[in-house]
Amino acid sequence: MASSLTKASAAPGTPGAETFFGHPRGLATLFMTEMWERFSYYGMRALLPLYLVAPGGLHLNAATATAIYSVYVSLVYLLAMPGGWFGDRVWGPRKTVAVAGAVIMLGHLTLALPSSGTFYAGLGLVAIGSGLLKANISTMVGHLYEGRDDARRDGGFTVFYMGINLGAFAAPLVIGTIGEKVNWHLGFALAALGMALGLAQFLLGSRHLADRSSVVPTPLSAAEKASTLRKAALWAGLAVVFYAVVGFSGSYTLNWILVPLTLLGVIIPVMVLARIKRDRDLDRAEQSKMSAYIWFFVAAAVFWMIYDQGGSTLSIFASESAENSVFGWGFPVSWYQSVNPVLIMALAPVFAWIWLALNRRGKEPSTIVKFASGLLLVGASFFLFLAPLSIAEGGHKAAALWLVAIYFVQTVGELLLSPVGLSVTTKMAPAKYASQMMGVWFLAVTAGDATTGLLSLAGVDLNKTGIVALEALLAVVAGGAVWMYRKRVKELMGDVR
Repeated sequence: MASSLTKASAAPGTPGAETFFGHPRGLATLFMTEMWERFSYYGMRALLPLYLVAPGGLHLNAATATAIYSVYVSLVYLLAMPGGWFGDRVWGPRKTVAVAGAVIMLGHLTLALPSSGTFYAGLGLVAIGSGLLKANISTMVGHLYEGRDDARRDGGFTVFYMGINLGAFAAPLVIGTIGEKVNWHLGFALAALGMALGLAQFLLGSRHLADRSSVVPTPLSAAEKASTLRKAALWAGLAVVFYAVVGFSGSYTLNWILVPLTLLGVIIPVMVLARIKRDRDLDRAEQSKMSAYIWFFVAAAVFWMIYDQGGSTLSIFASESAENSVFGWGFPVSWYQSVNPVLIMALAPVFAWIWLALNRRGKEPSTIVKFASGLLLVGASFFLFLAPLSIAEGGHKAAALWLVAIYFVQTVGELLLSPVGLSVTTKMAPAKYASQMMGVWFLAVTAGDATTGLLSLAGVDLNKTGIVALEALLAVVAGGAVWMYRKRVKELMGDVR
């Protein structure tokens, strides 16, 4: 294609008047917004565990740092559900994304202030903003296309997700380097700048978005608004009173925040699944599919529990016990977080080609087999982690390539499990919960990360050989269970393949 932006025959100023690699011009706006938002998010996330343990940062122990990191990541995915609700019921997707961008930017600016008190407030703001943005920006990508049968739809989402990985790849290299080598808070300020650029171009390019992105699909009635505000005020008031009592009693510690949040991260996913499963409006086929879906959900929670430690447990290990250099050339620890996105960009097209080639021959693995394989691989990655751990316990620095190999195995596992999980979620969703099930899938990430947080708060050292081996074994057993019961799960799935 001669250029990325070309004129089409539609009237100027309307979606479709210009094209972006053959897609509606609005895709460029959303692509850049997501790229800059992911740049800010992953840049901050790469710095977070390192800042928490650094003598020049908050100088916390590894267990507390891992707990804070895990709680933060679990909150981002937990808040995606209420974020989608705001887009559907209150502001509409476009306004929700604009507000989310401003909240994320403010959060990063707050992180840039040299104060531990404001630091935690900044984390909360970034989590809230990310939750508001996550579901709604993907919804707006869908709005650019005419119906579900538009042949460009899948390709559009592929281009959009490239923006995610471009931002995630560049962020540790830029923000991580500045944060580690120059000043931690300057790194967080760069994350704020990235989000500011994303928000500015979103506001300037919003005229290219579909009109329905500004529409509130199912607005709250006056009675519903009043009821929602009353409930929100009640819970907020109770929280203020509770923490005021704890604070004035002199017994407040960080665990008074971390423990409730980690418990919510485990309890809420269970409650949501139980509520859907008990819904008597679902017919027998939908109930059966939900029973099968619970298998996938639990397996995914185990997967993400291990996978997301790539940003916490592995990162802290690298900062303390790895030789972070290649051929004598040293690099910042945060650069490890660029390995996964670059591998995703390199391997995703290969996997797509493999599945198509196998499908033509009638040999493509089933959803269940892909899921089981993803779990086995993430387990294998932690068995592989035992090697550098043993080297470090012997008083030596582990080679950087050990960590790169772990991230490689995890990325292959991700490509087997994550896209399949997204797909099976849409296929198995009961009609009544069609728009909510993507948020339910994100709750698997919440449950996995919250479990990691609970282990850390309980004093478990996740960088110990025995714990790593147990986690690896858990993933392998979970993958084996999915494989062993594949016929039963397949029966429960009904017509879904």
